[in-house]
Amino acid sequence: MTDKGRGSLMEKLVVVGQGYVGLPLAVRAVHAGFDVVGVEADEWRVKRLNACQSYVEDVGDDALAAAHATGRYRASADYTDAEGFDVCVITVPTPLTDGVPDLSHIASAGRSLAPRLRPGATVVLESTTYPGTTEEYLRPILEEGSGLRAPGDFHLGYSPERIDPGNARWRLENTPKVVSGLGDAALARVRAFYEAVVECVVPVSSPQVAELCKLLENTFRHVNIALVNELSVFARQLGIDVWEAIDAASTKPFGYMRFTPGPGVGGHCLPIDPSYLSWKVKRSLGHNFRFVELANDVNDHMPAHVVDRLVLALNDRRKALNGSRVLLLGLSYKKNTGDCRESPALEVARHLHKLGADVRAADPHVDLGLVPEGVAIAEASPREIAAADAVVVLTDHDCFDYALVERESAFVFDTRNRCRGPNVERL
Repeated sequence: MTDKGRGSLMEKLVVVGQGYVGLPLAVRAVHAGFDVVGVEADEWRVKRLNACQSYVEDVGDDALAAAHATGRYRASADYTDAEGFDVCVITVPTPLTDGVPDLSHIASAGRSLAPRLRPGATVVLESTTYPGTTEEYLRPILEEGSGLRAPGDFHLGYSPERIDPGNARWRLENTPKVVSGLGDAALARVRAFYEAVVECVVPVSSPQVAELCKLLENTFRHVNIALVNELSVFARQLGIDVWEAIDAASTKPFGYMRFTPGPGVGGHCLPIDPSYLSWKVKRSLGHNFRFVELANDVNDHMPAHVVDRLVLALNDRRKALNGSRVLLLGLSYKKNTGDCRESPALEVARHLHKLGADVRAADPHVDLGLVPEGVAIAEASPREIAAADAVVVLTDHDCFDYALVERESAFVFDTRNRCRGPNVERL
């Protein structure tokens, strides 16, 4: 690999997928000195990107415009623009379909890239998947379509994405990057690429280790969130404030990590990634991954639990949910972002509408096209808050005025521990 950014020869980078993972990587790589093509299947996204209009919150319009101004970034829906690449990073979605890993986007990217794969080029997969995908699934596709072999003719590796949307402290460039390659030469190439883009690189011995690393990180979070979610249910039945207990436990400087309950889990990582690991264990070893399956069961039922709690709370106030006006604060899966992937807040909204509630939702971060059918768009204004029979805090965006919510609302059900007062119940 040439020493682009520090050397004389610019390298061509192709990033397949221009979403929450691929677009920040593409823009960062332009800053590092690469000539970047962002391949994106969605032509609407391509038009927006080439008009310097970002749809990813971690990449502002100004940053996108600056990348374009260098003359070294362009978005395209056409793989012919990938011709002659030195490095290609695949960041396509990997959903679950009927409980089974769906690698169709990886397969499509691999088949489109293979005829354009040259000797000495490097391909890196970043999409979250089960151990073995890079070597056993992607490699044969690339080899069959190119006539080349890895290791030997081209370099192949895996590096799990660690993007945390909306996190101002830990960004792409300062989050340690785990890297791997199929053979020593591939690892050296993959490592050299990411060392030009991020501050810290962590090499591991094989793509399977790197693939498992990603699933371990997310399964750890998934299981611990399920623990506190189930604990919150039982603590209330025992008459104990689970939030106070969590705050107290968090003062321990060793042997404890803080996790908090909520209306469920969202994003790609937690609702989906651990199931990749569970599927792989079942398929390869014939065993159930009981921790993952139990965590899935607990977290999947949290939206329904939120609705049940709201029904009981309204009943205590001599109101029926059917016909009640309910204002939801937040629809995204995490605070201060518009990311609604697998958001439990959307599931809560759908449940409430189905049960006959007059559902309004306020979330200035979320694209209006993602709001569920039957849910009206609202603002968290004093008038809207006061008109609601119940205000439900589902996503604790900092833009909401929680003092106003406490003051103006008849009743608040808070799943995120942001409100206090006699008219507030917490999860």
